[in-house]
Amino acid sequence: MTAPPPQETPQRQSASVPGNASDATPDGLGGEQPFISHLVELRDRLLRMVIAILLVFLVLFPFANDLYTFVAEPIRAQLPVGSQMIATQVASPFLTPFKLALVVAVFVAMPYLLYQFWGFVAPGLYTHEKRLALPLVASSIVLFYLGMLFAYYAVFPLVFGFFSAVTPAGVAQMPDIEFYLEFVLKLFFAFGVAFEIPIATILLVAIGATTPAALKQKRPYVIVGVFVAGMLLTPPDVISQTLLALPMWLLFEAGIFFSRFVQRRLDDGDDDAVEGPDDDGPNGPASPASAVPSATRSSPSDRSPAGASPALIGSEIDDSARDEPGRYRPMTDEEMEAELDAIEAEELAALAPAPAASATDTNTEADDSAQVELIETLIRKANQLRAAGEVAHAKQLLYRVLEEGNADQRAVARHILVDLDR
Repeated sequence: MTAPPPQETPQRQSASVPGNASDATPDGLGGEQPFISHLVELRDRLLRMVIAILLVFLVLFPFANDLYTFVAEPIRAQLPVGSQMIATQVASPFLTPFKLALVVAVFVAMPYLLYQFWGFVAPGLYTHEKRLALPLVASSIVLFYLGMLFAYYAVFPLVFGFFSAVTPAGVAQMPDIEFYLEFVLKLFFAFGVAFEIPIATILLVAIGATTPAALKQKRPYVIVGVFVAGMLLTPPDVISQTLLALPMWLLFEAGIFFSRFVQRRLDDGDDDAVEGPDDDGPNGPASPASAVPSATRSSPSDRSPAGASPALIGSEIDDSARDEPGRYRPMTDEEMEAELDAIEAEELAALAPAPAASATDTNTEADDSAQVELIETLIRKANQLRAAGEVAHAKQLLYRVLEEGNADQRAVARHILVDLDR
């Protein structure tokens, strides 16, 4: 008879701890791979990245001069009649196109490079982190390419036209091919990074660091900041600074617009978390602990089966009743501090020595009852913390339940942890 497959747990699958080669942890919380295995995998993926870049470079190298001619077209179109680009170094005619072909190979292979990076870090991410990371990685690649195209077709003609117009009389404009390549690569990178502003804005909202409303209030500071960034990232001229600052500001506004949908999805996810998951636990079908405070739970006679734990009561709430007075509301900071103080007081009371009794059995039963009541209290507090958005504090309490609770209480804690990881 084959053993049943292990149940999915909230443990990160690729968490690496040096020197720990165990395959499983207590209570079935998943396993950890040895540290050396992660280094071997990282080495293999880095080798694949290098090989991919070399293969693309070998394909592009025969066309290195054509690539440089294409990149130099914006400035060659603005040169005065009779002027041309020059090479002041002996090896520049060979090394400059060589360098350009290598940089283009990295840009072309970037999707595959990011795919290898994603393959390395994805096993260590939670499910909800994977759902958020995949579209952001894909859109960041597209935005980086769009930034380079914007620099080539919109910025370069204006900048080089301005430089040609302000050239003093009697000065022959003959730019060096090596210096020109450094100049355009800097602009390519600056505009590519600048076009990642919507991704950064969405990430800040997704992790809860800020909100779209707070970003709108900081708009004046952002406008000043983008002009300062344009001054630092571009060559010392006002035109390239302005041409970088204006798109950065517009992309910031686009990030605020799209972050509203992310914020709305997060709010909807918080409402859905009140109902709890529908999957079955290790002991059979059971409703995990609810995310609503104890004041909003239904009576045991109405909701829970006979003998159910108090932490399981009220796992289902009608969507139409959420907005009624007395229903779920987030806890304030003062209420949260009071709840944490109450938990500490209960823990101290449980650990305090009990007065001597006449029989040893009576002391044992009293200790077991106090321990069970303490664990049930921790589960209820964890539900309240989860409903208030304090996921880290809730997980701390649930991990303690996994260590000190009985089999039923550990099953409930595992259900809640799985729901939090979603």
